[in-house]
Amino acid sequence: MKYFQIPEFGIDHLTLVEQEEPVPGPGQVLVKLTGASLNYRDLMVVRGQYNPRMKLPMIPLSDAAGVVASIGSRVERFAAGDQVAAIFMQGWLDGRVDRKKAATALGGAIPGVLRECMVFDQDGLVKTPAHSTGIEAATLPCAAVTAWHALFEQGSLYPGDTVLVQGTGGVSLFALQFAKAAGCRVIITSSSDDKLAKARLLGADETINYRANPDWEDAARKLTAGSGVDHVVEVGGSETLPRSLKAVRMAGTVSVIGALSGIANSVSPTAILMNSIRVQGIFVGSRAMFERMNRAIQNQAMKPVVDRVFPFTEFPEALRYMESQQHFGKICLSFP
Repeated sequence: MKYFQIPEFGIDHLTLVEQEEPVPGPGQVLVKLTGASLNYRDLMVVRGQYNPRMKLPMIPLSDAAGVVASIGSRVERFAAGDQVAAIFMQGWLDGRVDRKKAATALGGAIPGVLRECMVFDQDGLVKTPAHSTGIEAATLPCAAVTAWHALFEQGSLYPGDTVLVQGTGGVSLFALQFAKAAGCRVIITSSSDDKLAKARLLGADETINYRANPDWEDAARKLTAGSGVDHVVEVGGSETLPRSLKAVRMAGTVSVIGALSGIANSVSPTAILMNSIRVQGIFVGSRAMFERMNRAIQNQAMKPVVDRVFPFTEFPEALRYMESQQHFGKICLSFP
């Protein structure tokens, strides 16, 4: 069995290691991985930006799917041959998140999934949608669950609502697909007209090029007759959050799921207070959310947007491709 590890921070230091295939214990499941996907968090982990004090060496990545190869004697949830995916936080099965559950996040708090096969506790897996390939299922654990959590578990989204999503990364495109499936209107922003055209093909109703329209929050309000959008999926961070607070309607919701532009303290509470805006942080989601989402994906026969698939051994190249910001949707890895 081969796996990648981070012996020291930096893409150039990533190392491919070989060891014997693990054996599952009584309540464990051995999964032969068929696909993995990258999130921006993974790039930050490898660079040393996510947690500079992370204990090394570390196996990166949180998102993977595969086939159950064998099970322990006490396993009841799965059988050999089942198609499964790992949940992001191995200890968050249901209910509210807490620090103990958050300390079980793959590829950050605990070693990740970038290996050809892996032993999981049976509680740390879900069955994947029947129509999904291993690559497609591997896009779901972080980006899809985050978007689902934001819109439906916490967002109280209703058919006919207007949702604004920022950019064309994994979470944003899942939010676009979920919102359209729920009968909502979607406005999407990007600096690329080509990516905006692709977003329209996915169902986006309105597009805003924020390079051509730097005051995109004003453009969003114009598209809603001045009232503002019902829900913003906020991925930008300190530079975009103040604009999101202006784009959302009174008593609307802003779901904060990323900080791509940084984490400087630049947000005044006045706009939140005076407009009764609900600002919520979304840190992926529980196994129960993942399972509810998978039922919806299967019912809709929904397909995730996969930009490019790299061989497992080309993980460093996949990270560099992510750095280039050329992708539209998810960057994935395939296993032999």
